[in-house]
Amino acid sequence: MSSRRTLRRLTVVAGSLVTASFSAVLILPSAAVADGQGPGSGKGGKSVDQAPDGVRLTTTLPERISVDNSSQKTAITATVKNEGTKESDSVRLLVAGFDGLKVTGVRGCDAVAAKDLPAGSNSAFSCPVGTLGAGGSKSYAVDATFDLGGTGKICLPVQSADGKKTFWQQGPVPFGTTNPSPNAPATPLLLGTDNKPVGPGGDQLPKTGAGSDVLPLGAAGAALVAAGAAGVWWSQRRPRQRS
Repeated sequence: MSSRRTLRRLTVVAGSLVTASFSAVLILPSAAVADGQGPGSGKGGKSVDQAPDGVRLTTTLPERISVDNSSQKTAITATVKNEGTKESDSVRLLVAGFDGLKVTGVRGCDAVAAKDLPAGSNSAFSCPVGTLGAGGSKSYAVDATFDLGGTGKICLPVQSADGKKTFWQQGPVPFGTTNPSPNAPATPLLLGTDNKPVGPGGDQLPKTGAGSDVLPLGAAGAALVAAGAAGVWWSQRRPRQRS
């Protein structure tokens, strides 16, 4: 009798372990994964008016951003730097959107009136940077939307506080992808890449992302749970039949 009881307990434990292990597998795919923007890049930047001696102002944008395919929202980090050896005078940073990229907000900055927008821009914000010490930098969190049905560009001019001089200008530089994925939750865009809009029949592309992994896992999980339950039922039923 003791051997039968031991066998029954081992079978119940095994079935429970299978169920518990599968529960852990189900939880993992649903965990959120942070999508980093990668290192900053000065691609598309150039000096315009000469800065004071010892001052070298530049900007950087992330090499990669991600656009939500449902809301068209994206986040961009814009950074202004002084790579010179002396402190700069007071400067300001403009963040301007073009074509399919529209800047909707920049924390700590003021929206530029429509009549004062840079030529061809659909939106812009003015950021009072102030002075930047040698080697100093300041970053701004930019909220924007991107219409994946077209191209989109962003521009970062660094100007004197009165706007009369532009010491550096990055852009208008495009963000885009040559391989759009309309059925994915989000589309990654690369700096300096012209966007290839989704063409006719784009909604027929194979689905990707979390949704495509849920069904296979569910089927396998159902089989594992059923196997565990069958083990418990069989271990309880066999002693009765023999008695």
